[in-house]
Amino acid sequence: MNAIANRFSSIEQVTDQYLGQKNVGNARNTTSDLSFQEVLKQQQSKLKFSKHAMQRLESRNISLSDEQNARLEDGVKQAGDKGINESLVLVDSLAFIVNVPNKTVVTAMDQTETDTNIFTNIDGAVIM
Repeated sequence: MNAIANRFSSIEQVTDQYLGQKNVGNARNTTSDLSFQEVLKQQQSKLKFSKHAMQRLESRNISLSDEQNARLEDGVKQAGDKGINESLVLVDSLAFIVNVPNKTVVTAMDQTETDTNIFTNIDGAVIM
């Protein structure tokens, strides 16, 4: 470690030598001008799918178009605006149970697959 201390006068020189990166200090200037708070808010506003929901989508051969995904996100936003915590969001023939505060799809199914059309543990529904 002493050999490194005697050979380099700055962290940039160490970075250049061992990581092959140049102009580390200038890299910050090329990133977007978004603050950490803005980036965090963007990430928190995105709709997520739980592992269980992803497995259900895959096992039931359900794929969402961009338009359907946008409608699902809009439905979750509307549910949140009404104070719903656990919502059923219907998009075309697809049904999604969503934890609204966490913006997380808990499960998904095609309505034609359900025998009874009974959904439990929800406190609201949004039909898109």
